[in-house]
Amino acid sequence: MKAFLLAAAAIAGAVPAAAQTDTVAVPVQAVTGTRLDVSATGEVRRVPDLAIISAGVVTRSTGASAAIQENAQRMERVRAALRAAGIAERDIQTSNISLNPEYRYAENQPPQLVGYTASNQVSVRFRDIRNTGRILDALVAQGANQINGPSLTIERPEAALDEARTRAIAAGRARAELYARALGMRVVRLLSVSESGGYSAPLPQMEIMVTGSRMAAPDTKIDPGEQRLQVTVGMSFELR
Repeated sequence: MKAFLLAAAAIAGAVPAAAQTDTVAVPVQAVTGTRLDVSATGEVRRVPDLAIISAGVVTRSTGASAAIQENAQRMERVRAALRAAGIAERDIQTSNISLNPEYRYAENQPPQLVGYTASNQVSVRFRDIRNTGRILDALVAQGANQINGPSLTIERPEAALDEARTRAIAAGRARAELYARALGMRVVRLLSVSESGGYSAPLPQMEIMVTGSRMAAPDTKIDPGEQRLQVTVGMSFELR
């Protein structure tokens, strides 16, 4: 029995050693020449394919229930108009619902409650920008009296950002070669690369104002223009 316990202990002691993973230290080659740090930006332009617009209904009444009920009725017509225009449910998202009292203020008198204002807004993603204006006109015809936007963007910017990265790397290498020639040296190797992140230059936001039951223009149009996507990289080189 004693011999068995000694054998078991020997096996248990050997398991951690067998389970260990060998690690190999990789030597880092020291910089013997001149280190050059450069920053370069790659840029591409794309036509936005997604417009995000806030649309909603504001109603006023002397009673809170009346204000919110009228708002719900008109908002349902707005949602029906969006569905009829082919907007998918996943592209319609409630962004704000509010009910606020309204007061009348007179000098040397306490505030007097005169009514309530109800507001309901949805954020809508339009994937066919060319038809966005036509749909907005239809929403106003169905009771929408509050519209803001649009925010124009690119739905899937990954491919464009990859192109910008390639341009940034090429620009960084070219800049390093320029410095090396100016110094009478040559680029020996690339030491490191870092990215500061992709960036989409924001377009000036166009605000659509709605008053009453009609748009300011009989035929609303939205021009997508172009959007700039940029990626900046930091690169380090060794020169000799």
